[in-house]
Order: sequence, then C-alpha cells, then structure tokens
Amino acid sequence: MTASTALPGSPSLPAPAPASAPIGAGRGFSLFVLFTALIGLAASAVLTFDKLRILEDPSYIPSCNLNPVISCGSVMRTDQAEVFGFPNPLLGLAAFGALAAVGAGLLAGAAYRRWFWLGLQAGTLLGVGFVHWLIDQALYDIGALCPYCMVVWAAVVPLFWYTTLHNLRSGVIPVGPRLRPVVREAARYHWALPVLWAAVIALLILNRFWFYWSTLL
Repeated sequence: MTASTALPGSPSLPAPAPASAPIGAGRGFSLFVLFTALIGLAASAVLTFDKLRILEDPSYIPSCNLNPVISCGSVMRTDQAEVFGFPNPLLGLAAFGALAAVGAGLLAGAAYRRWFWLGLQAGTLLGVGFVHWLIDQALYDIGALCPYCMVVWAAVVPLFWYTTLHNLRSGVIPVGPRLRPVVREAARYHWALPVLWAAVIALLILNRFWFYWSTLL
C-alpha cells in the first residue's frame, strides 16, 4: 500500500504505486476530506429541511432570508433548485455522506484501488462543474444568493482540487518527467488555487450585486 504525505499539499512526489496496488492517503488529506464532507453534509441537511418546509407551506420563510440578495427562499423556489426532478440538496446528502465515509475510512488506514480514485476524481469533477453552473444561475439568472449553497460551493472546489493533487502525487493520474516539476510546485503552493477561486467568486458577487451593496455604504 502506498500513502500520500501527511499534508494535503505537501510538495514531495512519491513514486507511483503498481497499477494493482491499493493506494491510501496521509492523515492531512484524510482529515480534510472527512471534515469538508461533514461541513457540506450539514449545509445540505439544512437546505433539505428548509426545502421540505417550503413544500409543506409555500409561505414559509427560511431563516437565511436576510435581505433581497441573501435570500434562500428565492433560490429554493426556482427550477434550478430541482435540476433532476428532486431537490438538489438530496444530491448533497448522498455525495457528502459518501465522501465523509471515504474520509473516515482513509483516516482509519483504508486503501483503495486505482479505479476507485479515478471514480472519485470523476465525481469531484462533475461536482465542481455542477457547482459552477449553479453559481452562474444564482448570479445571472436567479439574482439571489443562498448562504448554505455557498457553503457547499466552498466545500466542493477544494475537495476537487486536493483530490486531483492526491491523484497526481500518488500516481493514480500518471505524470511524465516534464510535468513533475509543475505538480511539485502546485503541491508546494496548494493553497493558491482555492484562495484565487474564492477571490474571483467574491469579486463576481460584489460586481453583480453592487447596486445593493452600495446602498449599505
């Protein structure tokens, strides 16, 4: 069994494991997956509860309805909140619940085959793509923000990024000699992409709703 280094973004690159060898993860990455998944799970649970209350009573006002921009109810009542015919938070309950189980297993010393890690990579890629579509819809179509949805956004992107780094460093995703220095530097400054992503989203929100924020100054 091979394992990643202790920290999620440690710059060292261990030798790739044989294709058939189970691959584990270091304590830092395992804890990150577990706690981030639990945060996303909690946000999804709150969203599910509020959505059920709205279905029972259309006049119900969620506690996170704070102003014309920060308004969960406005988001939950849209078609985008039920993309697949059922409330989106149910996807979060299933996905984050599974990720929490994966994180707990890794923390306990579990190791998984390459196909599992590739499946996790595909799942987090789909998740980050869906999240960015929801961001676009919230900003430019719905015109309102849901705080708990933003918690989910903030959980999915780092999960995708650190899963990718783990798979690159552990050999799940093959890295040629020319790209190994790039991966090493990406791991060294692993915090840079999540911080940049958050800054870009914050600027988009600031720009989109400046008409409202400016009235608060």
